[in-house]
Amino acid sequence: MSDSFQTQTTLPVGGKTFHIRSLSALRATHDIDRLPFSLKVLLENLLRTEDGVNVTKEHIQALLDWDAQAEPSKEIAFTPARVVLQDFTGVPAVVDLAAMRDAMQSLGKDPARINPLTPVDLVIDHSVMVDHFGGADSLDLNIKLEYHRNRERYQFLRWGQQAFDNFRVVPPGTGIVHQVNLEYLAQTVFVREDNGSLQAYPDTLVGTDSHTTMINGLGVLGWGVGGIEAEAAMLGQPISMLIPQVVGFKLTGRLPEGATATDLVLTVTEMLRAQGVVGKFVEFFGDGLDHLPLADRATIANMAPEYGATCGIFPIDQETLNYLSLSGRDTEQVQLVEAYAKAQGLWRETGAREADYSARLELDLGSVVPSLAGPRRPQDRIALTQAKSSYEQTLKSHLADTPDAVAADATVSYTVEDTTYELPHGAVVIAAITSCTNTSNPAVLLAAGLVAKKAQALGLKPKPWVKTSLAPGSQVVPAYLEKAGLLKPLADLGFNVVGFGCTTCIGNSGPLSEPISQAIHQGKLLATAVLSGNRNFEGRIHADVRANYLASPPLVVAYALAGTMNIDPYSEPLGIGKDGQPVMLKDIWPTQAEIAELLGANISSAMYRDQYADVFQGDSNWQKIATATSERYDWTDSTYVKNPPYFEHMRMDPEAIQEMSGARCLVKVGDSITTDHISPAGSIHPDSPAGRYLQEHGIEPKEFNSYGSRRGNHEVMMRGTFANVRLRNQMAPGTEGGWTTHIPSGERISIYDAAMRYRNEDVPLIVLAGKEYGTGSSRDWAAKGTRLLGIRAVIAESFERIHRSNLVGFGVLPLQFLPGQNAQELGLDGYEAFDISSLDDEPHTVVVTAHNNQGGQTPFEARVRIDTPKEWEYYRHGGILHYVLRQLAAA
Repeated sequence: MSDSFQTQTTLPVGGKTFHIRSLSALRATHDIDRLPFSLKVLLENLLRTEDGVNVTKEHIQALLDWDAQAEPSKEIAFTPARVVLQDFTGVPAVVDLAAMRDAMQSLGKDPARINPLTPVDLVIDHSVMVDHFGGADSLDLNIKLEYHRNRERYQFLRWGQQAFDNFRVVPPGTGIVHQVNLEYLAQTVFVREDNGSLQAYPDTLVGTDSHTTMINGLGVLGWGVGGIEAEAAMLGQPISMLIPQVVGFKLTGRLPEGATATDLVLTVTEMLRAQGVVGKFVEFFGDGLDHLPLADRATIANMAPEYGATCGIFPIDQETLNYLSLSGRDTEQVQLVEAYAKAQGLWRETGAREADYSARLELDLGSVVPSLAGPRRPQDRIALTQAKSSYEQTLKSHLADTPDAVAADATVSYTVEDTTYELPHGAVVIAAITSCTNTSNPAVLLAAGLVAKKAQALGLKPKPWVKTSLAPGSQVVPAYLEKAGLLKPLADLGFNVVGFGCTTCIGNSGPLSEPISQAIHQGKLLATAVLSGNRNFEGRIHADVRANYLASPPLVVAYALAGTMNIDPYSEPLGIGKDGQPVMLKDIWPTQAEIAELLGANISSAMYRDQYADVFQGDSNWQKIATATSERYDWTDSTYVKNPPYFEHMRMDPEAIQEMSGARCLVKVGDSITTDHISPAGSIHPDSPAGRYLQEHGIEPKEFNSYGSRRGNHEVMMRGTFANVRLRNQMAPGTEGGWTTHIPSGERISIYDAAMRYRNEDVPLIVLAGKEYGTGSSRDWAAKGTRLLGIRAVIAESFERIHRSNLVGFGVLPLQFLPGQNAQELGLDGYEAFDISSLDDEPHTVVVTAHNNQGGQTPFEARVRIDTPKEWEYYRHGGILHYVLRQLAAA
């Protein structure tokens, strides 16, 4: 490696000598302390990987000369220290690697060249579903179902575990990937042995889940990427990116009595969405960090995708060390983190100099109030004092849009075990303490336990229609809840542990009781869910639930007790106690002193060390799974894992970019279309194209499992692309779900069936969209499914960062309307035929010409959102995987 700036030096720590690239050595010639913390980490990355090709002296100088106010224009190559996967996105990543080994064989090369060159950890956490709840045996029953449904996937991952080097698998039932990363995998300072010498450098990563940013709370720079980009990183490819703008977020003061970290993160999310931080780094600073525990920082960092930023990072300070020690990291590692951070100018001190920022926000923590977010977006914060009035407006809109719904004050009767209940609009049918956002935070979980304990003592219980669940992010959670005497009160209120993984937040909420589901449909009721997660997009949580609210774990318990969103928790009782007196929220809400006392008395480093002692071994269920030991995967007739068609007929030289003429619009949508709308997620309906495919292959509907669990089968996934039950495709007005109109026949058919008909007719396809296209989770199948349907271009007003990158990475052209233009302004109804001008010269803009049925033409200019030279290489090769495969085959 090169060392143009002469920064190579050594750092002695604890009797060992570590080789480092010294940032402090640059101070003689550059004011590096003006750089934000996150850019210093990027600077070190470039210094250490300077090779004169991917990283040059000019790249490093561009970062040293960073202009906080300039629009990003300088491309750099970021090389993460490691990659983290979860199983929904990890399985297709391993499928692609296995397929690349087959392709390498077909090209006459050694298949073993396809092997992770960067350390990879895959945590199986997205496959557990809440089928059983409210009972002591719920966890055991859900685990048995999980293994029954996912055995084929788990066999495949067991094969990958032995077939690939640098690849570890954390078995099911351990926890959520981000919490396992926070509590165990992350090092903050990474150590690698190279030719007998120890190299120390900042721990950095990318992950195939947008909430990878949770690790930013520990001072680790990382963010979510699509599975496509992650696979390239696994194979040693640096990640091409523009030097970003960095938004500084100053925190002062401390949280007031009654406010939680969840309330804080919802406030931060609202502020940053209003600011506009898509594609930017957000960095938190200020003396308010003196009073912000690591778990609270991780909660804020976790929500970076919700406020739209690439990352939301916190600097390393004493609190970082405290958490590393508490969570069981060894003393040598903690000492190294402190010494390295201080030597490199990466250490935060109270009253420290403020870095330069592209923009700056400030929040007094003392101004934070209890809040919810909903009913459809995480950035739509509602002060708890306004929760009832906000719900009333949501109900009003629902009734206006649903004329056959029962009246606002009406109920629908349902019967369970000879008892009849009345289900109203606003009924909370799901109350879930779930997801990585909050279950990594002991303070809010202990608060939920205290609410449960106090409510139980007063005789309150959740309403009978509420499906309650507790899905911890790691096995440490029930350990400290039990020690604090709070696990049983939670269970007694129905919040039994149902699984260790991501459940309700990703739609793995499981079925509602059939009578309740029928009542909702009968009355077209506005059923609601309250969850302590980070996502509440429509159609995501449960198909029967139209209004979803994010809330802190103690508020989840409170709303379960009330059983309705049609309540003002400040002035109306949650229920009537056993003494006949009304019980108010204030009667059961814990104080900060109560929570702090439990934190100090019931959580220890030994608890973390015990739970992670055998983290890669798995339980007896995992160890019993038999698997092959071959170099290449023996593809069986599985409906879970299937050899994808991406590399069929592939040659060493890429084909020329094809012209696009006569393209038809398959999907036309408005603003804020999420990857949940695009990528298959949740349950598979028997009458859907995917459901019919599975039944044709002998799979009964009860064995369908979820789309997420079948991400390793492209046949299922392409049939489920754009099939979300809440998708409103303007090409099929008046419908919800995966419908479109075939042109020119005018026939209304499923999007999948139309795409296959267009394919047979050799007609390319496009998507027309509004603002913020592709927001939400970093779902690679939102791009893969798009391409497999034959969609060649997406024309939108704006794109979310990860999805735009994924489209390019899979050979789909992202085009952006020029400012002030959109489909409506241009008079496009989607029934036109579209031509797109040549891309041969890598233009910044192209001319799109829409031809209507009357012979008229509407030409307009669109910006080509292939943002870097490296992305152009990927696009010319047909995608990032094809590019990497050719590079490795030619080596």
